[in-house]
Parts: sequence; structure tokens; C-alpha cells
Amino acid sequence: MSPSPARVFAALHAVRPPDEASPVMDRAVVIGGSVAGLLAARVLSDHAESVVIVERDDLRGAGERPGVPQGTQLHALLPGGLLQLEHLFPGFRARAVARGAVEAPPATRRNYLDGRLKVVVPDDADSLAGTRPLLEGLIREQVLRLPNVKTVTARATGLVFDGAATTGVRLDVDGAPGVESGDLVVDAMGRSSRLSEWLEQAGWDQPVTRRMTVNLNYATALFRRRETNPGLTIALALNSPRMPSDVAGAAFFAVEGGRWMAMMAGHGDNRPGRTAEDFVRRLREQFPPEFGEVAGNELLGDVRTYRHADSRRRDYHAVRRFPAGLVSVGDAVASFNPVYGQGMTAAALHAACLSTYLRSGPDLGLPAHRFLALQKVVVDAAWSTSTSADLALPHVDGPYPRGYRFSSWVSRQIVTATVTDVAIARRFSAVVSMREHPRSLATPGVILGALRANRGARRSGGGGRS
Repeated sequence: MSPSPARVFAALHAVRPPDEASPVMDRAVVIGGSVAGLLAARVLSDHAESVVIVERDDLRGAGERPGVPQGTQLHALLPGGLLQLEHLFPGFRARAVARGAVEAPPATRRNYLDGRLKVVVPDDADSLAGTRPLLEGLIREQVLRLPNVKTVTARATGLVFDGAATTGVRLDVDGAPGVESGDLVVDAMGRSSRLSEWLEQAGWDQPVTRRMTVNLNYATALFRRRETNPGLTIALALNSPRMPSDVAGAAFFAVEGGRWMAMMAGHGDNRPGRTAEDFVRRLREQFPPEFGEVAGNELLGDVRTYRHADSRRRDYHAVRRFPAGLVSVGDAVASFNPVYGQGMTAAALHAACLSTYLRSGPDLGLPAHRFLALQKVVVDAAWSTSTSADLALPHVDGPYPRGYRFSSWVSRQIVTATVTDVAIARRFSAVVSMREHPRSLATPGVILGALRANRGARRSGGGGRS
């Protein structure tokens, strides 16, 4: 009998790099120097004599990368992701803090739902607040220090096959063709991955691609921060679909450089915060007082906007004819509504899947079905969390899973209960931070506890209909 998804999830969080390198291949090639690609390269460095990262951007540079257009926006490193990074790079938290990242224990985080302050979850699950360039740059620096990892600045144009196995990557290096050979090729090309097309061109089956239209518009701005050690490091204020607001939510983090990074989001045709004046006014007028306090500081630079059209996933696990020596990770497999902050943490868990797979001593001459099965558990967890919330939005029209009406009612009960009930809030926090599988919420005890909490809140006059 296969282990339950919850057990698989727990096992992935316990994965640590081996004490000693145990190569199972001569060479591995990673296409893409994204966070997912870098973490895959870190894992591969324990199992390959050499690892090559192929990336169009020069990875030796610092700061924002052209290949990460969303890099200027607010990013979250969830507690589940921070745990994984500490496993892969012992001391990561301390190094990040030394560079200016801000530790965010639960007591310094504040969450609102429809303007109501949620209870503080008393656990030890710290987050880390910092900009995407800081966090990604630190990961990149750690990976490129590894003696058996090198980079090639080039554009990947296709794959090389030998019978039923992938044996390399075709490149365009400043207009000149080239090939990087490898025993294992990892696709980390992000949302725009061309792997499906390359498989079809070579006569292999394409994965089914599922999409959920979200049409999310968000804007991010930086403000000067006066406090060196702020008592409040992260604030989130979400509006449920029943709220008459054109703003889906807002957030602000304390980040490096003595700054606040604030974000505002809307759906469909609603694009709040496109101008500095609109951004500041809305933070002051439409959100709790601490948002207005942040907006009262000096605005640093311009408001940066970004649009996320849809969430999508490519079901490689379901492909019947799949070549050996090939896997895909990160957004190249599944990318989600960024409001939930799952991207970097999901990429880290994909790396844990790869580590588990390679440590099992696999036959690389066969398709990586065990890896794909492990990865499916991670993708399903993130997908169910994000899409169940997205389906409640009035402009999203499916596809709806079987039993959606009942599951959405249960979800509303649990989310509403997180405002007042510590036990429910703790369990919910563990799921949204990707430390536990979503199925841990779908238990009779949790559901009954949520119903009791909501009934008590209504009797005391602290809650509305749900």
C-alpha cells in the first residue's frame, strides 16, 4: 500500500542532504537558473560528478535578473520553505539576516480577514522577510560555490535523445549551436517552459496542461523604514469575495535596507495602486491603521506592477510515454496565484523530491516515475490550497472539482474560524505555510471545531454569516 499524501509530505520535510556525496551519474544539466533550478543543482551536486546550469542571464551578476520579471514584487519565504533551505544550506537563516533579511516570528506577524484581526498562532514557525533579489542571490551564491557546479550562459533550444533516453540539451551560445550532454536533464525554465513542445517534436507524449484563469493584478512599492527592529514585521489583510471591495488584499513586509515593501492586489479589471497617489491613499483609507502608518513614510522609487493571468500545472506524472533521464521542477510544472506565496517553498519541496529519488539509487535508464509520484503530492497540495480559494472569486468560473460545493462550505468554516480559534488557526497556518498537507484540515475534529468556534463567535456578536 502506498503511503498517504500526508505521510509523504512529512517525509519530504525530514529530507536532508547526505553526509557524503554519493554519485549515481557522471553529469547533470539544469535548464534555468531560477530558484527551482538552483535548488535542483544543489541536490544534484550530491549525486553527480558535475552539474551544469544553462541560463540566458549571467548568473554571476547580482540584483534583479531580466529573466525574473516578477522579481520586483513582494515575495514570501514560507516557514516550510525556510526549513528546506536550512537543510540544504545550513546557516542560511543567519546569513540572510546578516545581509539584512528580517526574521519574522509569529508574534511579529499580523493577519486580518475582512478587517478582523486573527488570533496570533503560538508556534515556532518563523518566516524570513526579504526581497526576491536578496533571497535568490544568497541561494545562487551558495550553489555556485560548490566545486562541481558550473554555469553556461546560453539559450536552450531543444533536447537530445538516444532512443528512449534524454542525453543532453541543445544550446544557442551567442548565435552558435552547441550541446551540453548529461545523464539527467532538469527542466527549470519556469512558466514559459518549452519542454512540452520539445517532447511533441521528438514524438513523445505531451502532458495535459490545466489552467485556472485568475487575472490577478498587483502592485508593489518600497517605503523607508525608521525602526531598526520593528515589533511588527509582516502584516496581511485579505478581503473575502463577499466583501464589496475592488481590492483583494494588501500586505507589507520589513525587508533589507531599512525599508518596508508593500503590496496591493485586485482581480479582473480592478488594478488598484497603479499610481503612487492611489497606492498610498488606499493603504491609508481601506486597510487597518498599521498599513496607513507604513504609507506615511517616504516612498522610495516607483510603484511596480505585474499581472498574473492564470495558475497552471503540467501533469507530467500522468504521461504514459515519457523519456528516461528527464524531470521538470518549479513553475515549469506548476505555478500558482502568487498571493499565497507558495512559489519558492514549492520549489524547495521539489528539490526534496529529487533528493529522495536520487538517494534511492534509481536506474536512470528508466523514466523517473518515482520522482514524478513524489512531486505530484507537492503539486496537489499547493494546487488544492490556491485553487480552492481562487474558485470562490466571483470572476473565476472553474473548472470545479467534484464535491466543490461541500468542500467550499467546509473551507469557509475553517477560514472563518481562524479569526478566533487558536487550535484551528495553528492547523490552518501549518497548511498554508506548506509544513503540513491540506488533508490534515479535512478531519472531523477540525471541521467540528470550526463550526463550534463560529457558532460561539456569532453568539458573542463577533462574527457574521459564513
